[in-house]
Amino acid sequence: MHHTEVERELEMRLILSPERGIPVPARLRYRSDDPYAVHIAFHINSLSPVNWTFARDLLVEGVFRPCGQGDVRVWPTKADGRSVVLMALSSPDGEALLEAPVPQVSAWLERTLRAVPPGTEGGQLGIDDALDQLLAR
Repeated sequence: MHHTEVERELEMRLILSPERGIPVPARLRYRSDDPYAVHIAFHINSLSPVNWTFARDLLVEGVFRPCGQGDVRVWPTKADGRSVVLMALSSPDGEALLEAPVPQVSAWLERTLRAVPPGTEGGQLGIDDALDQLLAR
């Protein structure tokens, strides 16, 4: 089975306070063989990037309205007259609030939705093929 990967490099902002943020290079990645998830790698001043994985649906909804609970919360807002999406990420290692431009995130999400339309994710997992092979034995 052929798998598709959709990537996008963009600059996000790590919000340190209401008045201060620092740029953080990030890579958004979506793979059709992991169709329910989006992967974000944040390139901070460390040897390896900080990776987060969460539901694609959460990011799609978060571009339009507040959603999520617990470790990942996403919501749209305005910053300096621009449409942005905020991502609040929480882990045992700490918390971060990141801002990304809605136009860039939306364009990337649209590409992922064309690659694997909503409702067709299960067919990408190959479960039916594996079950057929198992039952054919």
